Amino acid sequence: MDSIFSRLPPGLVLLDGGMGQELINRKASGQGVLWSAKALFDHPEAVQAVHEDYIHAGADVITTNSYACIRNNFEPEGLADRLGEMNRLAAELAQRARDEVGRPVLIAGSMGPQNGSYRPDLVGSYEATEALYREQAEYLAPHIDLFICETLSCILEARAAVVAAASTGKPVWLSWSIEDSGAARLRSGESIRDAWDDIAGTGVSAVLLNCSPPEAIGRVLPELVSMSDIPVGAYANAFTPIPEKWDFHGEQSIPPSRTDLTPQTYTDHAASWLASGARIIGGCCEVGPAHIAHLHKTFRSKAA
Repeated sequence: MDSIFSRLPPGLVLLDGGMGQELINRKASGQGVLWSAKALFDHPEAVQAVHEDYIHAGADVITTNSYACIRNNFEPEGLADRLGEMNRLAAELAQRARDEVGRPVLIAGSMGPQNGSYRPDLVGSYEATEALYREQAEYLAPHIDLFICETLSCILEARAAVVAAASTGKPVWLSWSIEDSGAARLRSGESIRDAWDDIAGTGVSAVLLNCSPPEAIGRVLPELVSMSDIPVGAYANAFTPIPEKWDFHGEQSIPPSRTDLTPQTYTDHAASWLASGARIIGGCCEVGPAHIAHLHKTFRSKAA
């Protein structure tokens, strides 16, 4: 098993929850194509505060606010010259939060889709995609403990992210986004079996499912566990179904959040993931510090 796990608790590893939607809920971000990255320019203190809240909630791993710090978001805003600066700031704010709280959490460098979330149809060539990931990975690598390549919705995109992240020498976790229906397919329609076969042997330290409904994750996770020889995890969103070919154009375009996924209800879903063999759990969009605190309260004693 990868040495990164020697720095984490035995048994359950608890991730943090969503960052972008939490910033929107705190009125610190949300407008325009920059989405969560806008808070790095306007409200960096709010980003640090979210990290601190997740550490206080019990997270073992916190994730940098770098998901939206990508060239294809910054160039249209005339901010390409600040791309490196903002990726580094995202990591620095996580470090500051860790230092402020004084708990030895690990920092995961987030790298998400380079051409739009849930849009496998917009993914470019392998060469172009890998180059975009490599640029971001080089900005983040000196300041993080591991990479989490997340919300990836097709095989090409996932491989490009993994290869780019691994080129830095840092441990890499990979997380796919699956169809909301609960079919064992990425959002591209490619099977989870083919996705696993493509990255098996690449040196990825863990594979996860994220930014999909908890019910869908619950149906697909057992199959992923059955084929994986590395730790498996999950962190669901609390969105209503994602529209086909969804295009983010500001806060008003984000799917409404569900009202039924209380901390207790979300924990009930997570219990089924753990029963299926998951080792890593956390939350994605609209899953906040209260949910993570409830996961910690419910499961930490069992995982000790």
